[in-house]
Amino acid sequence: MLPRKSIIPEEFVLPVITPGLVRKPRFRDRPQKARFITKSGACNLAHKNIREQGRFLQDVFTTLVDLKWRYTLVIFTMSFLCSWLLFAMVWWLVAFGHGDLNPNRMGIDPCVTNVKSFTSAFLFSIEVQVTIGFGGRMMTEQCPTAITVLIVQNIAGLIINAVMLGCIFMKTAQAHRRAETLIFSRHAVIAVRNNKLCFMFRVGDLRKSMIIGAAVRMQVVKKTTTPEGEVIPIHQIDVHTENPIECSNMFLVAPLIISHTIDKTSPLYDLSFNDLLDSNLEIIVILEGVVETTGITTQARTSYMPEEIQWGHRFVPIVTEEDGVYSVDYSKFGNTAKVAAPRCSARELDEKPSILIQALQKSELSHQNSLRKRNNSMRRNNSMRRNNSMRRNNSALMVPKVQFLNPDGSQNVPET
Repeated sequence: MLPRKSIIPEEFVLPVITPGLVRKPRFRDRPQKARFITKSGACNLAHKNIREQGRFLQDVFTTLVDLKWRYTLVIFTMSFLCSWLLFAMVWWLVAFGHGDLNPNRMGIDPCVTNVKSFTSAFLFSIEVQVTIGFGGRMMTEQCPTAITVLIVQNIAGLIINAVMLGCIFMKTAQAHRRAETLIFSRHAVIAVRNNKLCFMFRVGDLRKSMIIGAAVRMQVVKKTTTPEGEVIPIHQIDVHTENPIECSNMFLVAPLIISHTIDKTSPLYDLSFNDLLDSNLEIIVILEGVVETTGITTQARTSYMPEEIQWGHRFVPIVTEEDGVYSVDYSKFGNTAKVAAPRCSARELDEKPSILIQALQKSELSHQNSLRKRNNSMRRNNSMRRNNSMRRNNSALMVPKVQFLNPDGSQNVPET
């Protein structure tokens, strides 16, 4: 039996399509640019080839605080064990030098009672340093050397306790822990505010405890080349911010929108929508303040790359008044709405103010058209609903026809 031929010709089958007919993707993946500050606030910087490692030991306390928790706990445990073992060896040598380890020696009071081996000396060292005092082992007045060792071990134990406990406390109360509840909007926006192009982002605090003296700083980081040919890979430019209130500090009781007016002094003055997408800049935002509960200065950081800046958008309001209480809906914290904004640079907007007027007029016309379409659709839906309801009412009011059968089987329809 011959095989059945396919209905589709072979020249149209997908496996035999020539590679030249396959379309190539129009868009290419842009190489991901390394960012100086990550979205979580960490500095994306690696220190290499540090030759003077001894500088870290000159500030031991800061080095211990900066270590990871696993290393800190290992150092915490080993510092006590090593001190106990060291002084246990000293107590064993004191007992050995006084002859207390000789079981045949009778009639002479030992330096430390019931210290007959290194194990008992280790237990006595722990009792002395942590002031347990079980009562089975104690010192006598026979050895001035033992009294000196007791004083030295107590002082050393207090120093170790102060350093280790202070290190643990500082690690648990670090300022960046409080910064975990200070949030920034994932995207920044550029829109028209007070007839000026403005760069805006939103910041908020999730805790009820306040950040005292909160202040926001902005910097633009980009790679620049001087007229002399010097390449500066990380050129930091300060950017002026306009707080929602007329003072240097913010009252961060509710989420606020921080704005930067793009004027002649702004590094974004010459950037249009297309220029922003092709630029290699990074906008860093730093929030500083004092924690109300601990009094420690904290700092929260984030950054915005060009692809994270939405041109022609505005943040939606999230603060409402409900039953006499202001309510904040954090589910809409980063939501934006599209608004009319010219895609030219701020310089072009200052030179040609008519661009802004034309953009606003187009926005007003589109808004009116959308409202007109919405009203027409609502009228159409209402008329359809009204017609359907009238049809249902008419069908309910119709009287059904009754047919009667005669004895001979013919139908008799009554006259109406």
